[in-house]
Amino acid sequence: MENSYFNENTLEELIEEIEYVYKSDDRPWVIGYSGGKDSTTVVELVYKMLLGLSKEERHKNVYIVSSDTLIENPLIKIYLNKMNELLGEAANRDDLPIKSAMVTPPANNSFWANVIGRGFPTPRMNGTFRWCTDRLKINPSSEFIQRIIDDERKEVVVLLGVRKAESIARKRRIEGRELANRLLNRHETIKDAYVYNPIVELTTEDVWDVLLQCDGGTTPWGSDNSELVNLYADADSGECPFAGIQAGGQTQSCGNSRFGCWVCTVVKEDKSLKGFIKSGHRELKPLADFRTWLMGIRDIDEYREKKRRNGTVYKTKQGDMGYGPFTWEARKLILRRLLETQKSMGYELITIEELKAIDEIWDQELDLSRRTLVELYEDITGEKLPWYEYKEPLIDSDTVNFLERLAVQNNVPSELVRNMILSVYQNKNYSNQRMLKDGMERLINQQWLHYEIIEEIENENQ
Repeated sequence: MENSYFNENTLEELIEEIEYVYKSDDRPWVIGYSGGKDSTTVVELVYKMLLGLSKEERHKNVYIVSSDTLIENPLIKIYLNKMNELLGEAANRDDLPIKSAMVTPPANNSFWANVIGRGFPTPRMNGTFRWCTDRLKINPSSEFIQRIIDDERKEVVVLLGVRKAESIARKRRIEGRELANRLLNRHETIKDAYVYNPIVELTTEDVWDVLLQCDGGTTPWGSDNSELVNLYADADSGECPFAGIQAGGQTQSCGNSRFGCWVCTVVKEDKSLKGFIKSGHRELKPLADFRTWLMGIRDIDEYREKKRRNGTVYKTKQGDMGYGPFTWEARKLILRRLLETQKSMGYELITIEELKAIDEIWDQELDLSRRTLVELYEDITGEKLPWYEYKEPLIDSDTVNFLERLAVQNNVPSELVRNMILSVYQNKNYSNQRMLKDGMERLINQQWLHYEIIEEIENENQ
């Protein structure tokens, strides 16, 4: 069992350290707030520290930034939105320099824009193409921090709810401490940012003590941390005992579950989603069913291209053609199933902005009719998207059918014909005809068109 930090230190000493770091310079603070127990503890300690300062001492801003990947577990998203709203209102009431914000990935780089729009295969734990974390979480947060640096024209200090795996409690001595060497570290990726981990030595029990024992579990912004305990307990299928309860001679607590994206395919089993459902949140079962189905179709041959998005091809160790993105048919199927799930739940799973982004990607890469997405949406929901009336085919259906027949007769891939038409359209307004010519050459010279010839030549030279 871990040694409690509070065996040798007090909560007041921890807040005193946080105050010391806050007063040490004029660099704004940024707190990464996920709504979980660790980041909530950081926010609560900082909030209490600011309440103890005079107005003159509150000399710099504290930005509390939460990340919404747009595929968050609905229960967590609702809770996080509520906390952000309460934090903003309370900070105004208490005249604190706290600014809360929620960041999201841009609609054209969201999970669904990449999977349904571009056909990216869903990420896997041991896969080499685990593209989701950077695009959905890290980049939006990093861009937000960079905007603060640019706006305030100062370096920033990022506070994280990171704790040691095995906490070794020791006496904190603030006087004489060398700030730069002992408490702050350079941020790994953001040039003008430092990192401060105020709860690095706290155990899980310490964290729950802070959240539940202080002020009866009520946060300074007016919420009740028992709500957070209930979320953890539900994520653990209701089997997680209340923090601080003695069980079998040992103190146990909730908090081992991790809340994540409801459609996360990196883990084999989403234990928190399963736990919520088992605890009585049956409304989330359609999400679990959709996730299982999506993972199941990932490596089905008919749903995957046999070339990468750039036209290159490769063979597996078994000598089979390697997979590329989801086929267009698969992408349409995924969108259909997602919209059907959304309709059955009455909860937004894909935003209108994301649908618009996907529609634009399909227009650029796949859809000569330019009406596939808007008509699919109308078919499932019975409603028309705002841009429905403005969608006109690039080429009428009769001409498309004629070109497809002509391609078959001349043994030319219809996909190549489609891509050439789209390329001409995208480059038609450029005065420099070289761009159109280069675009055509890139399409004609793509590896997938000539792979059999290339392979034959390579075999002859062996």
